[in-house]
Amino acid sequence: MNSVIFRSSTQVLLPFMLTVSVVVLFRGHNEPGGGFVGGLLAASGFALHAMAFGYRSAQDTLRIDPRVLIGVGLFIAAGSGIPSLLVGEAYLQGLWITLEPYGFPEPLKVGTPLAFDVGVYLLVLGAAFLMVCTLEEYRHDADDGS
Repeated sequence: MNSVIFRSSTQVLLPFMLTVSVVVLFRGHNEPGGGFVGGLLAASGFALHAMAFGYRSAQDTLRIDPRVLIGVGLFIAAGSGIPSLLVGEAYLQGLWITLEPYGFPEPLKVGTPLAFDVGVYLLVLGAAFLMVCTLEEYRHDADDGS
């Protein structure tokens, strides 16, 4: 699968898939989507890159060890419930604040569900990418006769 067309299209599709994954992440608690689906989309983009250029190139493109993404994602997702405990609510009860950034036409409501979704996004991206890289590594070792 190392054709020129496949590699060229992968270079266009990866940034597109990452952009769509972030859009799906941010619209998740109001529309279908969220951290899980967004993380799968991002991991699919990196899996495509791994098929086109090899898993080592995909790891270099990601720039972060997938195990670190899993840990950070789990920490953020689990920690997103702490603010509600601090104000006497149930764990993972959604809390929102309203921000009025200069230049925005209307206020932004930011809440703990978004932090949870970001944690899930990172966790799913890391786990799925780690699986893809592990499978590619075993395939590569099998092709070498090891």
